[in-house]
Amino acid sequence: MFLDYLMIPIISVIYSALSLQHVVDNLAPGVAQRLASVLGLQMAAVQRAEFVFCVILLVGLLTFLNLRGIKWTARANELLAVVMCLVIVVFVVQAIRYLWSHQGWGGLISTTPFYNPATFDLRAIGTATSLAALTYIGFDGITTLAEDVKEPKRTVPRAIVLVCLLIGLCAFLQVYLAQRVWPDYTQFKNLDTAFFDVGKLVGGEFLFNAMALVLAVACFGSALTGQVGAARILFGMGRDNALPRVFARLDHRNNPVLNIWLIGVLSLVGALVLNYEKAATLINFGAFLAFMGVNLAVIREFYFRPPANHQRRWAADLLVPALAFLFCLAIWCSLPLPSKYLGGIWCAVGLAYTAIKTRGFRTAPARIDLTVE
Repeated sequence: MFLDYLMIPIISVIYSALSLQHVVDNLAPGVAQRLASVLGLQMAAVQRAEFVFCVILLVGLLTFLNLRGIKWTARANELLAVVMCLVIVVFVVQAIRYLWSHQGWGGLISTTPFYNPATFDLRAIGTATSLAALTYIGFDGITTLAEDVKEPKRTVPRAIVLVCLLIGLCAFLQVYLAQRVWPDYTQFKNLDTAFFDVGKLVGGEFLFNAMALVLAVACFGSALTGQVGAARILFGMGRDNALPRVFARLDHRNNPVLNIWLIGVLSLVGALVLNYEKAATLINFGAFLAFMGVNLAVIREFYFRPPANHQRRWAADLLVPALAFLFCLAIWCSLPLPSKYLGGIWCAVGLAYTAIKTRGFRTAPARIDLTVE
């Protein structure tokens, strides 16, 4: 679980830095080339320096905001959400306008994005699903902030469901329209930033820059929340004696300052060492492993060991979580081998640490509570 939350700010910073680079290069074309010529450097070296500068700037800013307290984080996310929603609305309107003017109803309504017999590949669908799951990764991070919200038992579960629903609707609409606008993915210059090209096609330079900027903003918002979520998990583990008590320290603003600094440093190092693809597959390793554990826990706690006054239900307490476990397992198995090796090493280190803490599993491991008492 912690691997999952640690990778969220890393991958978010990576993509946010890439997006900012696109904005700068598009607004000031040729500057990087001239700089490389003046300094006598390769173009790749200048672009790398740009990326490193963007990473340092982003990590420094998100760490500063999180150190200011949860209210600063919340206000920053509210502002970012408004900006992102405006650009999404512009893209949807422009994409519909583009499709209608070029193809009419045939361009707007089609089954090709869902199934194309000429290109359909079940194995590719499995791998793509594991990558597309990044859209949802972090929704469960809401639970780590339960101690900072009002009426958490009512608001937190509702927020989780609404986040999943809204993400699904927004992602579906944008990806569907993008596929209709640009059906042949082989024609993109860079697959990591393909959506920018779609935005430029339907809305020109303005939408290209706006889309690149909003993706940078979106990833920054994700990194902002991911950093505080990971810090809160470390706090919960330190408080419940799963990790040294030093991780349970809070400042006068009720912030785990040490943990925020630690996640900031790890985010900086990770963003400079890993690329987007490696970070994406590694985050899914931890996420789907955690999701499988959640589904097994539901079966154990509600079907085999139902709490008092709980009426055991065969479908809700056994069938649905079992099917969800198998679905997550199938996606997890489709992940590339390098991510499984790195994730396996992470799990082995955690298992060894637990063995030491429990004196060879002779005592019960710490029970970690990330919710409000």
